[in-house]
Amino acid sequence: MRSPEVREEPTPDGSGAPGTPARRVLLKGTAATVGLPATGLGAAGQAHAAGDRTAPRRPVRATARMGGNTVTLSVVDGALRWSVHHRGRTVVDTSVLGLGLADGTVLGADVTVTRSRSRTTRSTWNPVYGRAATVTDHYQEQRWDLRDKASGTRFGVEVRAYRTGVALRYVLHGPGSVTVADELTTFAFPDGTTVYSARDEDAYLPVAPGSIPVSGTATTDNGPLTDLPLTADLTEGLLACVCESARLNFPRLMLRSADGQPGALSAYLMEHTARGTGPVETTSTVTAPFTTPWRAVVIGSTHAELVDHADLVLNLAPPNALADTSWIRPGKVFRCELTTAAGLAGVDFAVDRGLEYIEYDAGWYGPEFTTPDATTPIAAIDLPSVIAYATSKGVGVFLYVNRLALTDADSLFGLYKSWGVRGVKLGFINDGTQSMTNQITDWARTAAEYELLIDMHDDVRPFGHERAYPNWISLEGVRGNEQFPTATHNVTLPFARNIGGPIDYTICYGQSRDRTTNAHQMAMAAVYYQPLNFLFWYDKPSKYANPANWPGLPWFNAVPTTWDESRTLAGAIGEYVAVARRDGDTWYLGAMTNESSRTLSLPLSFLGRGTWTATVYGDGTPGANPYQTPVVVGTRTVTARTTLDAAMAPAGGQAVILRPS
Repeated sequence: MRSPEVREEPTPDGSGAPGTPARRVLLKGTAATVGLPATGLGAAGQAHAAGDRTAPRRPVRATARMGGNTVTLSVVDGALRWSVHHRGRTVVDTSVLGLGLADGTVLGADVTVTRSRSRTTRSTWNPVYGRAATVTDHYQEQRWDLRDKASGTRFGVEVRAYRTGVALRYVLHGPGSVTVADELTTFAFPDGTTVYSARDEDAYLPVAPGSIPVSGTATTDNGPLTDLPLTADLTEGLLACVCESARLNFPRLMLRSADGQPGALSAYLMEHTARGTGPVETTSTVTAPFTTPWRAVVIGSTHAELVDHADLVLNLAPPNALADTSWIRPGKVFRCELTTAAGLAGVDFAVDRGLEYIEYDAGWYGPEFTTPDATTPIAAIDLPSVIAYATSKGVGVFLYVNRLALTDADSLFGLYKSWGVRGVKLGFINDGTQSMTNQITDWARTAAEYELLIDMHDDVRPFGHERAYPNWISLEGVRGNEQFPTATHNVTLPFARNIGGPIDYTICYGQSRDRTTNAHQMAMAAVYYQPLNFLFWYDKPSKYANPANWPGLPWFNAVPTTWDESRTLAGAIGEYVAVARRDGDTWYLGAMTNESSRTLSLPLSFLGRGTWTATVYGDGTPGANPYQTPVVVGTRTVTARTTLDAAMAPAGGQAVILRPS
């Protein structure tokens, strides 16, 4: 297990030490107190900042740059705007920024820049688990303090440029409370952009930004709305994925087609929970000083590069809040049937197959939607015996809990800790409103107090909080693999939902309802980032009593769920993907295709010196249905100079283990 993250001191660029508190002024009715001269502004901007009302209202701009990415703030005729470019190409054209307050104030419509600051920092940190053992946090930041001319309200905006993308957030100066009614952030994409829209557990739909389908019900948010992460194909290989990070005490962000702007999407703060239970919250009151969540745009100059830039979301999130993370163990999970015998057999299966956990899912304490008490197992399960046996074998136990049984999480999680439970899977969680954000983050914190891992299911969307609370090890928020989606859906996820954070995708190996080959299902274990990976979904241990019938088992026995290094070797959203991940001195490579057969030529230049043994699990002769395509296994000797030809059947895949000889 890795140690908790350790941050090094950032290296400022001379414009101010990192971590310097923002100047605090009254939100309304107070004159500005400028503590430092403005920096990064042209002469016209300085006159503007100094309050020279006779100066012409020429544009004021500030740009952050890093690794070919630029994000520019501007004030044009008093209006706050932003734009994003990658090596000169437009990612987000000049677009609206601002916040709408409940009293009718529109922050950003007519503003004066009162102060501008910039800094560049570089540090590294070590996640408890992740796509890589070390993460570099290197960015240039521009920070503006602003005054709304009509109301005198003081607020700010911050932008950052990273090699991996850009980010934006608002700052509400204090002291005092502020009630936010709307966010005005807009993403005006270049002509010809296609976005991959999906809401709740819908399949991804590639559409023009102005053509997001209308969805919702009378009890949910309604309109042309799409969930995050939202990936935009900007043509010619350039991809951008809009995510959020550091969402605390604020509603979840959706995007909607912008009125009168066919190429634009605008921010939408959720007022209902995702599936319509709980109170409606049309506004959100916060205590200033307050920073809104980051709006991140992960950028890839190729589709493959986008996948490797997903650490932007984590870099923007708060650092690890846990002093001790030694008890946090990523791993593979097997779901047991709801009997004592099945639990005991599940433990033995876990030991044989190299799995770290078993789980009792919905029904272990009774019908989940009519039983609000998750403290008493059904008669068929002798839970103490199963937990004791699992513990003796080094296997942990997860328990499922429907949200209806979470009225007193502190008491419930304390009880589970006393039983020896290692984790909880929370079902039908209704993310969306400010209250639910607070509830979700509180569950993660409370679970950490009792040393419980947490996996949140249904319509929960990532926002980087697994960095602050690494016990929040997984979440769903996707059309899951247990619904047997298309291969096209499966090869869209690495470029979309999985960019935002961990994904619980329940691999279904050897299922007759699969619309993919078994090798395709196997490859998921390397392609997707799943630190908690449910394997053999819908299965019983008896199915694999004769391992010779299941040639893919050694792959699942060996493949880990957390990594020292990850590299995406090839990819095109909705078409194909190939990812190689290293654990210690062994590489695990997964390749997947959509419904078209194809061969990918994959250079193995990431390998070290010497010779390596490649164990290849591939598609055999295609069957009448994809799931009937057999897995064939072969070995070959390779080096860093080898190009591996990964041949895949329709809806197929390939899984490869590369070990030094």
